[in-house]
Amino acid sequence: MHILIIEDNRDIAANLGDFLSDLGHEVDYAYDGVTGLHLAVVNEFDAIVLDLALPGMDGLEVCRKLRADARKETPVLMLTARDQLEEKLAGFDSGADDYLVKPFELKEVAARLEVLARRGKRIKPRELEVGDLSFNLETLTVTRAGKRIDLNPIGLKLLEKLMSASPAVVTRRELEQHVWGEELPDSDSLRVHIHSLRVAIDKPFGVPMINTRHGIGYSLVAPDEVQPQA
Repeated sequence: MHILIIEDNRDIAANLGDFLSDLGHEVDYAYDGVTGLHLAVVNEFDAIVLDLALPGMDGLEVCRKLRADARKETPVLMLTARDQLEEKLAGFDSGADDYLVKPFELKEVAARLEVLARRGKRIKPRELEVGDLSFNLETLTVTRAGKRIDLNPIGLKLLEKLMSASPAVVTRRELEQHVWGEELPDSDSLRVHIHSLRVAIDKPFGVPMINTRHGIGYSLVAPDEVQPQA
Protein backbone atom coordinates (compact mmCIF):
# COMPACT_ATOMS: atom_id res chain seq x y z
CA MET A 1 0.00 0.00 0.00
CA HIS A 2 0.96 3.62 -0.47
CA ILE A 3 0.14 5.36 2.80
CA LEU A 4 0.22 9.02 3.82
CA ILE A 5 0.85 9.79 7.50
CA ILE A 6 -0.26 13.28 8.56
CA GLU A 7 1.05 13.65 12.12
CA ASP A 8 2.84 16.61 13.73
CA ASN A 9 4.57 14.46 16.36
CA ARG A 10 7.61 13.36 14.38
CA ASP A 11 8.49 10.53 16.79
CA ILE A 12 5.03 9.00 16.45
CA ALA A 13 5.10 9.48 12.68
CA ALA A 14 8.56 7.90 12.41
CA ASN A 15 7.69 4.90 14.60
CA LEU A 16 4.51 4.22 12.67
CA GLY A 17 6.15 4.85 9.32
CA ASP A 18 9.07 2.53 10.08
CA PHE A 19 6.70 -0.21 11.19
CA LEU A 20 4.59 0.11 8.04
CA SER A 21 7.69 0.26 5.84
CA ASP A 22 8.98 -2.96 7.41
CA LEU A 23 5.70 -4.57 6.35
CA GLY A 24 6.44 -3.59 2.76
CA HIS A 25 4.31 -0.46 2.49
CA GLU A 26 5.40 2.82 0.89
CA VAL A 27 5.02 5.74 3.31
CA ASP A 28 4.93 9.51 2.83
CA TYR A 29 4.78 12.08 5.63
CA ALA A 30 3.29 15.49 6.38
CA TYR A 31 3.68 17.30 9.68
CA ASP A 32 0.93 19.92 9.38
CA GLY A 33 -2.60 20.02 8.04
CA VAL A 34 -2.04 22.27 5.04
CA THR A 35 0.84 20.18 3.68
CA GLY A 36 -1.04 16.98 4.41
CA LEU A 37 -4.12 18.15 2.53
CA HIS A 38 -1.99 19.18 -0.45
CA LEU A 39 -0.27 15.81 -0.64
CA ALA A 40 -3.57 13.96 -0.23
CA VAL A 41 -5.14 15.93 -3.08
CA VAL A 42 -2.33 15.79 -5.65
CA ASN A 43 -1.35 12.14 -5.04
CA GLU A 44 -3.16 8.81 -5.06
CA PHE A 45 -2.82 6.99 -1.73
CA ASP A 46 -4.35 3.70 -0.67
CA ALA A 47 -4.97 5.04 2.84
CA ILE A 48 -4.30 8.08 5.01
CA VAL A 49 -3.42 8.12 8.71
CA LEU A 50 -4.64 11.51 9.94
CA ASP A 51 -3.97 13.06 13.34
CA LEU A 52 -6.77 15.18 14.74
CA ALA A 53 -4.67 17.92 16.41
CA LEU A 54 -2.49 19.45 13.70
CA PRO A 55 -0.89 22.86 13.24
CA GLY A 56 -2.20 25.09 10.46
CA MET A 57 -5.38 23.09 9.87
CA ASP A 58 -6.79 20.44 12.19
CA GLY A 59 -7.60 16.91 11.08
CA LEU A 60 -11.34 17.51 10.96
CA GLU A 61 -10.91 20.39 8.51
CA VAL A 62 -8.39 18.43 6.45
CA CYS A 63 -10.85 15.56 6.12
CA ARG A 64 -13.79 17.85 5.31
CA LYS A 65 -11.85 19.62 2.56
CA LEU A 66 -10.55 16.33 1.21
CA ARG A 67 -14.11 15.03 0.85
CA ALA A 68 -16.15 18.13 0.02
CA ASP A 69 -13.72 20.31 -1.93
CA ALA A 70 -11.26 17.87 -3.50
CA ARG A 71 -13.85 15.06 -3.69
CA LYS A 72 -11.21 12.48 -2.82
CA GLU A 73 -12.46 9.20 -1.40
CA THR A 74 -9.14 7.88 -0.06
CA PRO A 75 -9.81 5.86 3.14
CA VAL A 76 -8.90 7.85 6.27
CA LEU A 77 -7.92 6.43 9.65
CA MET A 78 -8.10 9.26 12.18
CA LEU A 79 -5.80 9.28 15.23
CA THR A 80 -6.42 11.33 18.34
CA ALA A 81 -5.68 11.54 22.04
CA ARG A 82 -9.33 12.44 22.62
CA ASP A 83 -11.58 9.52 23.51
CA GLN A 84 -14.91 11.31 24.04
CA LEU A 85 -17.82 10.07 21.96
CA GLU A 86 -18.48 13.57 20.63
CA GLU A 87 -14.96 13.75 19.21
CA LYS A 88 -15.35 10.39 17.51
CA LEU A 89 -18.69 11.40 15.99
CA ALA A 90 -17.15 14.65 14.74
CA GLY A 91 -14.39 12.64 13.08
CA PHE A 92 -16.86 10.38 11.27
CA ASP A 93 -19.00 13.37 10.34
CA SER A 94 -15.99 15.01 8.67
CA GLY A 95 -15.56 11.96 6.45
CA ALA A 96 -13.17 9.69 8.36
CA ASP A 97 -13.59 5.95 7.76
CA ASP A 98 -12.12 4.71 11.04
CA TYR A 99 -10.97 6.12 14.38
CA LEU A 100 -8.21 5.11 16.78
CA VAL A 101 -7.36 6.65 20.16
CA LYS A 102 -3.76 7.22 21.25
CA PRO A 103 -1.78 5.46 22.58
CA PHE A 104 -2.27 2.70 20.04
CA GLU A 105 -0.63 -0.56 19.09
CA LEU A 106 1.25 -0.39 15.80
CA LYS A 107 -0.11 -3.78 14.79
CA GLU A 108 -3.67 -2.51 15.23
CA VAL A 109 -3.01 0.50 13.01
CA ALA A 110 -1.59 -1.79 10.32
CA ALA A 111 -4.55 -4.16 10.60
CA ARG A 112 -7.10 -1.37 10.33
CA LEU A 113 -5.33 0.08 7.30
CA GLU A 114 -5.40 -3.32 5.63
CA VAL A 115 -9.15 -3.52 6.19
CA LEU A 116 -9.68 -0.03 4.77
CA ALA A 117 -7.54 -0.83 1.74
CA ARG A 118 -9.47 -4.02 1.05
CA ARG A 119 -12.69 -2.09 1.08
CA GLY A 120 -11.10 0.20 -1.46
CA LYS A 121 -11.99 3.78 -2.08
CA ARG A 122 -15.62 4.39 -1.43
CA ILE A 123 -17.52 4.32 -4.69
CA LYS A 124 -19.41 7.56 -4.81
CA PRO A 125 -20.43 9.28 -8.04
CA ARG A 126 -18.87 12.69 -8.39
CA GLU A 127 -21.97 14.67 -9.14
CA LEU A 128 -22.80 18.35 -8.82
CA GLU A 129 -26.40 19.40 -8.30
CA VAL A 130 -27.92 22.88 -8.31
CA GLY A 131 -31.70 22.91 -8.34
CA ASP A 132 -32.87 20.67 -11.19
CA LEU A 133 -29.47 20.84 -12.91
CA SER A 134 -27.12 17.86 -12.48
CA PHE A 135 -23.58 17.26 -13.72
CA ASN A 136 -21.95 13.86 -13.30
CA LEU A 137 -18.22 14.55 -13.34
CA GLU A 138 -17.35 10.91 -14.03
CA THR A 139 -19.49 10.43 -17.12
CA LEU A 140 -19.61 14.16 -18.08
CA THR A 141 -23.39 13.84 -18.31
CA VAL A 142 -25.41 17.03 -17.81
CA THR A 143 -29.17 17.03 -17.27
CA ARG A 144 -31.76 19.61 -16.33
CA ALA A 145 -35.22 18.56 -15.25
CA GLY A 146 -34.28 15.06 -16.40
CA LYS A 147 -33.43 16.19 -19.94
CA ARG A 148 -29.91 15.52 -21.20
CA ILE A 149 -27.85 18.51 -22.33
CA ASP A 150 -24.87 18.13 -24.65
CA LEU A 151 -21.99 20.56 -24.07
CA ASN A 152 -18.57 20.99 -25.67
CA PRO A 153 -15.41 20.65 -23.51
CA ILE A 154 -15.23 24.38 -22.75
CA GLY A 155 -18.89 24.47 -21.79
CA LEU A 156 -18.34 21.53 -19.44
CA LYS A 157 -15.41 23.28 -17.75
CA LEU A 158 -17.36 26.51 -17.31
CA LEU A 159 -20.35 24.65 -15.93
CA GLU A 160 -18.22 22.69 -13.46
CA LYS A 161 -16.69 25.90 -12.11
CA LEU A 162 -20.01 27.70 -11.82
CA MET A 163 -21.83 24.78 -10.21
CA SER A 164 -18.98 24.10 -7.76
CA ALA A 165 -19.10 27.73 -6.59
CA SER A 166 -22.90 28.12 -6.67
CA PRO A 167 -24.48 30.40 -5.63
CA ALA A 168 -21.33 32.54 -5.32
CA VAL A 169 -20.11 34.77 -8.12
CA VAL A 170 -17.10 33.52 -10.08
CA THR A 171 -14.99 36.29 -11.56
CA ARG A 172 -14.19 36.46 -15.26
CA ARG A 173 -10.52 35.95 -14.44
CA GLU A 174 -11.22 32.77 -12.44
CA LEU A 175 -13.32 31.33 -15.23
CA GLU A 176 -10.73 32.16 -17.88
CA GLN A 177 -7.92 30.60 -15.87
CA HIS A 178 -10.01 27.49 -15.15
CA VAL A 179 -10.61 26.95 -18.87
CA TRP A 180 -7.48 28.31 -20.54
CA GLY A 181 -4.87 28.49 -17.78
CA GLU A 182 -2.42 31.35 -18.12
CA GLU A 183 -2.71 31.49 -21.92
CA LEU A 184 -5.82 33.67 -21.88
CA PRO A 185 -7.90 34.09 -25.05
CA ASP A 186 -9.14 37.35 -26.55
CA SER A 187 -11.55 39.37 -24.46
CA ASP A 188 -14.71 38.16 -26.23
CA SER A 189 -14.10 34.41 -25.95
CA LEU A 190 -15.50 33.97 -22.45
CA ARG A 191 -18.60 36.01 -23.29
CA VAL A 192 -19.22 33.89 -26.39
CA HIS A 193 -18.90 30.61 -24.50
CA ILE A 194 -21.11 31.84 -21.65
CA HIS A 195 -23.73 32.77 -24.25
CA SER A 196 -23.56 29.24 -25.70
CA LEU A 197 -23.87 27.77 -22.21
CA ARG A 198 -26.94 29.91 -21.57
CA VAL A 199 -28.52 28.69 -24.81
CA ALA A 200 -28.05 25.09 -23.67
CA ILE A 201 -28.75 25.41 -19.93
CA ASP A 202 -31.33 28.18 -19.70
CA LYS A 203 -33.17 28.84 -22.95
CA PRO A 204 -35.11 25.57 -23.25
CA PHE A 205 -36.33 25.73 -19.66
CA GLY A 206 -37.76 29.22 -19.31
CA VAL A 207 -36.16 30.02 -15.95
CA PRO A 208 -32.52 31.19 -16.24
CA MET A 209 -29.87 29.95 -13.82
CA ILE A 210 -26.77 31.75 -15.15
CA ASN A 211 -26.60 35.34 -13.97
CA THR A 212 -24.25 38.14 -14.99
CA ARG A 213 -22.66 40.43 -12.43
CA HIS A 214 -21.59 43.25 -14.72
CA GLY A 215 -17.94 44.11 -14.40
CA ILE A 216 -17.33 41.16 -12.07
CA GLY A 217 -18.30 37.75 -13.45
CA TYR A 218 -21.07 35.16 -13.40
CA SER A 219 -23.02 33.01 -10.98
CA LEU A 220 -25.21 29.94 -11.34
CA VAL A 221 -28.19 29.86 -9.01
CA ALA A 222 -31.05 27.40 -8.50
CA PRO A 223 -34.28 28.59 -10.17
CA ASP A 224 -36.08 29.13 -6.85
CA GLU A 225 -33.21 31.35 -5.67
CA VAL A 226 -32.84 33.51 -8.79
CA GLN A 227 -33.37 37.19 -8.10
CA PRO A 228 -34.71 39.41 -10.88
CA GLN A 229 -31.89 41.42 -12.48
CA ALA A 230 -32.15 45.16 -12.57
